[in-house]
Amino acid sequence: MDATALKRLKNVVGKNGYLDSTADLLSYSYDATTDWQAVPEIVLFPENRRQVSEIMKIAFDFEIPVTIRGAGTNVSGGSIPVSGGIVLCTTRMNRILELSKENLYVHVEAGVVLNDLYEFLKKHGLFFPPDPQSFLAATVGGCISENAGGPYAIKYGVTKHYLLGITAVLADGKILEFGGRTLKNVAGYDLCQLVCGSEGTLAVVTDAILRVIPLPEYKKTIIAAFKDIIDAGEIVSQVILEGIIPAKIELMDNWIIRRIEEFNPIGLPVDSDALLLFELDGERDSVEKTAQKVFDICKKSQSLTKLEIAESESDAEKIWNARRAGFSAIFSYAPTVLAEDIVVPRKRLPELILKIREISEKYDLTIVVIGHAGDGNLHPSVLTDIKNREHYERAQKAVEEIFNSALELGGTISGEHGIGLEKRRFLKKALHSKHLELLKAVKEVFDPKGILNPGKIW
Repeated sequence: MDATALKRLKNVVGKNGYLDSTADLLSYSYDATTDWQAVPEIVLFPENRRQVSEIMKIAFDFEIPVTIRGAGTNVSGGSIPVSGGIVLCTTRMNRILELSKENLYVHVEAGVVLNDLYEFLKKHGLFFPPDPQSFLAATVGGCISENAGGPYAIKYGVTKHYLLGITAVLADGKILEFGGRTLKNVAGYDLCQLVCGSEGTLAVVTDAILRVIPLPEYKKTIIAAFKDIIDAGEIVSQVILEGIIPAKIELMDNWIIRRIEEFNPIGLPVDSDALLLFELDGERDSVEKTAQKVFDICKKSQSLTKLEIAESESDAEKIWNARRAGFSAIFSYAPTVLAEDIVVPRKRLPELILKIREISEKYDLTIVVIGHAGDGNLHPSVLTDIKNREHYERAQKAVEEIFNSALELGGTISGEHGIGLEKRRFLKKALHSKHLELLKAVKEVFDPKGILNPGKIW
């Protein structure tokens, strides 16, 4: 990096606002993926939008690559600085700026941790539904960049459904506000939604205005175990066909069940092939009636081995904590984990699960299945070791077949993790060539020098 540029960047953030030692740079060379790594030249911690603007002006003038990073919990390689340059870390921009209970919105900076936002809103009887399973560390900016989802997506939607406005710093340092504070806004193209899910390739989001909703009055958790995971998948469609929209429907296979019980025994049925977890919320009487309907549907399955309701809020929380621990259990079990993210129409979920099992047998691999069954979003995770070349090559072939299967079933290759580095080679299978041309043209307009998160998506 040019010495003049480096000096100017350090002056923008001050002596406590950057890292450049070898050890520190290595700490920012990876994210939650296990098979990618690249070292930046400097890590910057701006504290406000003005500093972000100054950083981008310098980067633009000297054509320095800029990789935007929040907590680094993403699992697609999106925050890995493959072109070196700057890692622009937003974690110090972590203030909640405004809450409007009358208008149901909250204005927050990009570095606000989701769990902190949840706890803040809870005190006011409010709720921000998007809940990626890394919410204890994940930041608002990261959720916007990836259009994060999570278990609540089936009923409440994903990040883009709660994004009213953003402040964005463009590649040349210009500060613009997209969207606003109103629920309806069709003044021109929706650039706010365009930036959402763009994985840091179009602009740097410094703060956002998020729609919030009242907290549900009452919740109930149902645990249903099955001796056949395909039957569990069928139950999901049957519940929806009855007009029931739970807040969550989560799926865990036997491998996950056993690992969780090894680490933190809570009484999960380790002999079951699959577990479905339902969360119902709303008014108490309505939830009780709906819970009974879900019970009745599950009882019709000849594959059912266990069916119960969490007796207390603390019991329910234990169950959901176990589900959140699913990825931790997976990543702690193998040197390299290819944690994928595919979506199919909900009705075709059983076909997808069956296909994944066939691929697992074909390549003699352990492929773990966990995911948000309610919206057809599965996370098949292939356990491998990048140092074992032959095994890793089989794992890569299996991943390709998994993606092909999702596409053949009318689905897509990413529901909430994004493309990043992990799925670049598959994007041309998922999108028409003209579609890709349009996306690249948009990138060119926003980032003519190609300095924002280079090497990602394409």
